[in-house]
Amino acid sequence: MSARIVIIGAGIGGLTSAAMLAARGHDVTLVEKERWIGGKARHVEVDGQPVAAGPTVFTMRDVFEGLFHACDARLEDFITARQAGIIARHAWEDGGHLDLFADPLRSEEAIGDFAGAEAAAGFRSFRQEARRIYEVLDEPFLRGESASTPLPMMWRIGLLNMGDMLAMRPFDNLWKALGEHFADPRLQQLYGRYATYCGSDPFRAPATLMLIAHTEARGVWLIDGGIAALAQGIGMLAERKGAKIRTGEGVSHILAQNGRVNGVRLASGEMLHAEIVICNGDPAALAEGRFGHEAARAVRSMPTTKRSLSALVWFAHAKTSGFDLTHHNVFFSRDYAREFEQIRSGRPPSEPTVYLCAQDRGANDKGENHDGARERIQIIVNAPANGDTHAYSPEETEQCTRQMRATLERCGLELEDPMPHELASPATWEKLFPQTGGALYGRASHGWAASFQRQGPRTRMKGLYCAGGATHPAAGVPMAALSGLLAARTIASDLASTRRFHPVATPGGTSMRSVTTGSTP
Repeated sequence: MSARIVIIGAGIGGLTSAAMLAARGHDVTLVEKERWIGGKARHVEVDGQPVAAGPTVFTMRDVFEGLFHACDARLEDFITARQAGIIARHAWEDGGHLDLFADPLRSEEAIGDFAGAEAAAGFRSFRQEARRIYEVLDEPFLRGESASTPLPMMWRIGLLNMGDMLAMRPFDNLWKALGEHFADPRLQQLYGRYATYCGSDPFRAPATLMLIAHTEARGVWLIDGGIAALAQGIGMLAERKGAKIRTGEGVSHILAQNGRVNGVRLASGEMLHAEIVICNGDPAALAEGRFGHEAARAVRSMPTTKRSLSALVWFAHAKTSGFDLTHHNVFFSRDYAREFEQIRSGRPPSEPTVYLCAQDRGANDKGENHDGARERIQIIVNAPANGDTHAYSPEETEQCTRQMRATLERCGLELEDPMPHELASPATWEKLFPQTGGALYGRASHGWAASFQRQGPRTRMKGLYCAGGATHPAAGVPMAALSGLLAARTIASDLASTRRFHPVATPGGTSMRSVTTGSTP
């Protein structure tokens, strides 16, 4: 049973839904308000160079291989990627640094050299626990249906399998749980940082988030052209399967009749008829009326206090010296707890932890000599999601830049000064993704029930679905793709149910009055 489907937003979730649904024979139109596809994954031109922006870490490759296989294609025909030997390089002000490797035995050896035999043993126990949590949650939660309570998931795991349920550790605090494995505060800091991958505070997140470390340990790949190239590949796949992608055209309203979706109105006034609409964006935008009052009632609103982290991001083309960079690098602050206390109070951290992606460097064991040439880098510092209430003044952004540089210098890295760059603040992200305050990950994973409160694919309005990194199962590139796959699967199930219980005489299964397609004065 085919349907006419409109997808709002060409982020990873929307692109994935478009490819899957078009491959299943549906009439799919994807509408994107920006000139590019990929959502946060894009390029920013600095000093005449295209600097990759947005997410940088590509994990869970099997999710994307499965998507392309389901569409009778191969991922490797659309992107060029290689597995990173070094997952990331971590540095502290005492001059010490620690590499984590694709080979866990090398990571264990490196941790032992860095912090001693007890730390190496702690890594082994941590690795086992993170893997166990991942294995328990992978099928029933990460790739399964969403729910507002854990009960359906518990049923899928099996009510009698108490060991697996306890293994999830939803009621335990992440920071404290890490202390069970690592006495060295630097290692606690390193693995606590994984909570920020889903925009969460490591001091308020559940121990369940240890699974994120396992997803990275399963393999990190470097894509030529970055995650934006992956988005382009999925977009190309969707178009080959018949989907139409329209960029530079925003949707102003989701239209409904008798409580059911029947199309969208573009900002230009043009109306597109559809039996199904997928909103690939933060559900907060829906709830706050971004697409009209009827659509606002389709999802639950979320208090601003539940927002995930935002970020200050520098896109730069600059010379670097001192510290030997690899592709993924993390430079830690001296007081991690204070850093997040300041973010919780609505301020950017005065001494931030800094992530730096050196895009022109591989992640291997060999030092790379750039001969003093400028290189493309993206620098990320966590910040509060207050982009809708706080405008960063030039003086404040300059201060944030100085504080970011100070962390790097304490850890041994010098950046060209001044350096050609552009800076994105939470207000920048709010402008790109309205009604979010610049929150980059949807709802924060704070408290045992937070993960079950993320918006699932179905909404209260018939025919309106959600996908994207702010929806179930979680934030991040592979999770956004899983949300798109789940939306496509849910739509297939609902269409089959409609056909079974509400047969109609005409193809498409609609008996409603159509929205006129075309431009309006």
